[in-house]
Amino acid sequence: MLEKLQIVKQRFDEVSDLIIQPDIISDQKRYVQLNKEYKDLRLLMDKREHYIELTDNLKEAEEIISDGSDPEMVEMAKMQYDEAREGIPKLEEEIRFLLIPKDPEDSKNAVVELRAGTGGDEASIFAGDLFRMYSKYCESKGWNVSTVDYSEGTNGGFKEIQFEVSGEDVYGTLKFEAGVHRVQRVPQTETQGRVHTSAATCMVFPEAEEFDVEIDPKDVRIDYFCSSGPGGQSVNTTYSAVRLTHEPTGLVAQCQDQKSQHKNKEKAFKVLRSRLYDLELAKKQEEDAAKRGSMVTSGDRSAKIRTYNYPQGRVTDHRIGLTLYDLQNIINGDLQKVIDELMLAENTEKLKASDEHL
Repeated sequence: MLEKLQIVKQRFDEVSDLIIQPDIISDQKRYVQLNKEYKDLRLLMDKREHYIELTDNLKEAEEIISDGSDPEMVEMAKMQYDEAREGIPKLEEEIRFLLIPKDPEDSKNAVVELRAGTGGDEASIFAGDLFRMYSKYCESKGWNVSTVDYSEGTNGGFKEIQFEVSGEDVYGTLKFEAGVHRVQRVPQTETQGRVHTSAATCMVFPEAEEFDVEIDPKDVRIDYFCSSGPGGQSVNTTYSAVRLTHEPTGLVAQCQDQKSQHKNKEKAFKVLRSRLYDLELAKKQEEDAAKRGSMVTSGDRSAKIRTYNYPQGRVTDHRIGLTLYDLQNIINGDLQKVIDELMLAENTEKLKASDEHL
């Protein structure tokens, strides 16, 4: 363990030196990347110091116990020995998880798209519920949510809605939400009181930087149209909404959330870049998942991942067989406990894979 941590320490010293160099500070992209790496490595360095302290304590206690000349010292040494013996395996486990190579996408911002699936009006209402759940969850994490485009349902909610989320490690957290979400409840529109099943699909793309994806302007058709939805007269009379069509792939991105055409165009390009980037990423995820036999992030967008059952107050995540009887809190944004379990399952898979490599 200490040998592995020694390699990490060398890199930490290197990064610590780099982030104070003037040429690095002036290169914004490189500086941000190194700063992020520094934070991750700093955490490992703290664990390393604690690990060295515990192993030193263990050695010292063993020496005092085997010497045995001072009964009072031996008594204290036994306590120190037990403490270190108990603490070392726990700490080793934590360090092993921290040593798992991080996915470079994880620190990116994300574009999230929710679409009502089967179930008519009720599916749109459910897509609206999911949007509220994610908005509240993001707010609790101190992340910023900004709507890109939406189409409202006839009875409330959304037929589809797209939004950007920016903050720390957004994609690495929200990527677990991609897939089909099902709801089982009595719809507001149902007079007989029967429970219906409806569905909504969630897609999560890492937000691509300009240097991640090059888009040839000749490949993009740009259409301008009037925004629909709330906002009074100015919304419907100016051609501020923008639709981009990427001719080679047929991918479409549009934005009508901002008042200015220029801002909408900027946002739409961001979404288009992220979608093109995601196409490549989805292929890679499928290959990785097939290699690992992964249940958690399979790259399969049509997989049913979670059921929200209102009559039983139950939320079940089918990928890891997790059932929680806490639907009200979860649908109100208290999602962390579900995401923690999914992260743990994925890290355990990655750990197994890296152990097999060794």
